[in-house]
Amino acid sequence: MAYQPIENYGIIGNMRTVALVGMNGSIDWYCYPHFDSPSVFGAILDDKKGGRFQISAASDGVRHKQFYWPSTNVLVTRFLMADGIAELEDFMPVGLPSESSAYRHVCRRIRCVRGTVRISVICRPAFDYGRQTHEALIGTNGATFKSGGLTLALSTAVPLKNDGHGGVSAKFVLSEGESQVFVLGDDCAEGAVPCPPCEKEAEELLRGTVKFWQNWLSACTYHGRWQAQVHRSALALKLLTFEPTGAIIAAPTTSLPEVIGGTRNWDYRYTWMRDAAFTVYAFLRLGFKDEAAAFMRWIEEYASKHAHPNESGAVVFTIAGDDKLPEQTLDHWEGYRESGPVRIGNAAVAQFQGDIYGELMDALYLSNKYVSPTSYDVWVKVRARLEWICENWQLPDAGIWEMRNRQEHFVYSKVMNWVALDRGLRLADKRALPADRAKWLRERDRIYEEVMAKGWNEKRRAFTQFYGSDDLDASLLIMSLVFFMAPTDPRMISTINAIRKNPGDGGLVSDSLVYRYPPQALIDGLPGAEGTFNMCSFWLVEALTRASAGMPEKLDEARLLFERVLGYANHLGLYSEQTGPQGEALGNFPQAFTHLALISAAFNLDRMLGSQV
Repeated sequence: MAYQPIENYGIIGNMRTVALVGMNGSIDWYCYPHFDSPSVFGAILDDKKGGRFQISAASDGVRHKQFYWPSTNVLVTRFLMADGIAELEDFMPVGLPSESSAYRHVCRRIRCVRGTVRISVICRPAFDYGRQTHEALIGTNGATFKSGGLTLALSTAVPLKNDGHGGVSAKFVLSEGESQVFVLGDDCAEGAVPCPPCEKEAEELLRGTVKFWQNWLSACTYHGRWQAQVHRSALALKLLTFEPTGAIIAAPTTSLPEVIGGTRNWDYRYTWMRDAAFTVYAFLRLGFKDEAAAFMRWIEEYASKHAHPNESGAVVFTIAGDDKLPEQTLDHWEGYRESGPVRIGNAAVAQFQGDIYGELMDALYLSNKYVSPTSYDVWVKVRARLEWICENWQLPDAGIWEMRNRQEHFVYSKVMNWVALDRGLRLADKRALPADRAKWLRERDRIYEEVMAKGWNEKRRAFTQFYGSDDLDASLLIMSLVFFMAPTDPRMISTINAIRKNPGDGGLVSDSLVYRYPPQALIDGLPGAEGTFNMCSFWLVEALTRASAGMPEKLDEARLLFERVLGYANHLGLYSEQTGPQGEALGNFPQAFTHLALISAAFNLDRMLGSQV
């Protein structure tokens, strides 16, 4: 079985973990019980050894369609054949009491909606990223898979047989109106397989899950243009939250390559302060205050335990708030389309990335404004960090792109240090909190003057990636988005215009899509030219939108650009980290960064278009 394109997947989840379901009905990625737990199914990273759980039509010439039940994360995969149509409904139950065992289930119901269809099932786990062996035992109500201390049960009324490779399989026929249910979970006592839910019970679980998602989304306050795309992005971001702690992960996958055959393969199943803080902004834009409040509590109750006042803070944490996640490679797996190495853990945890305090302070400022006032105890910790920034903003760092081969005075990092001090000053004034305002103001202004003097490249007529560099960097589109400078400032306009040129002419834009830095520059020291960075494409839309005040033709350009970037989403409206030269998805999928940037761009573009009416 060949690897599916990354864009062929949809996701289901329960705010603890997710599963990636391909258009062929195969679950090819599933970590249990949490996002960063070892995988049980990992065929997306090794087609032969990774493990999968596939339910599909056993017929030649099958056509596939996939869509979400409206306003939910319940996924429907449709198989269309000459002699019938079958639909596979996939979901993880949510909205249940926390002690309910159904919270730990993957529910799959295959239905024949027309004619007669033959169905094939394969469930072949590969525990602990395929490193652990297991035994498969078939019982009255299905099968159990036991590996070490973990036992999973597949409950079904369909007779199963061993496939000879550590899995089970089945083939059966459904006539119009008939269905079969498969439930994978860990609620098996003494190795016994629980009775599969009857049709009525399965329907109740489905309806309850649908109701939960639709009720959650009904709280969204966004009613502007592109509502469907914004709603899908919000639902995707919600799936990337870890409900027990409030953590927000960057993406639910690891090692999906940014370059096919290359080595830019990273584990994103953790909480990056930067990504999560931006996600808080997106949630607040849509009226979801609870998610923003939960993340701020996670910072206070989990991540802050690892903070040391006189040291730079960690940039990435586990969902439990641990900053120990050593990077290692899984050499026994070949990687997606032989794009090794497969990595788990992330060495970026040891990097100094000075920008993260800007994103965090912006999130704290917005949380104080829209959710709840900042407490004094929290302020004391924040104040200490801002004092640290005053003494250390001059240091070089690894930057937003987490360079593993260099430290530089990245302009983006300097700008976000300015944001940290600026938001600290605003917050202190807003709540009359004690602070050394004169010092913070002086250092904030020093940063500004230095960026203008050393970050500006007169030859390029643009801000460049780091002091002394001639390379553009799309992250600097954020300068007007965070109010570092006016969106219509000549330097900002000139930087946008430089970025909008084709890479062959020194720019970063190819068919509306934006590279994060020159693709041929090999700035990070790694081989191969990566794809365009989807978040930066939406940042360009927003920067153009803000720069269009009083210029309707510029607003039209921003709108067209936005529509073109929307056209690169997959069939479900989901985005990976990057888009390749043939429009294919690259990198981990789906990525929070992309979806939160879509939300922000849509919000501001819609608002600007509304003001033109």
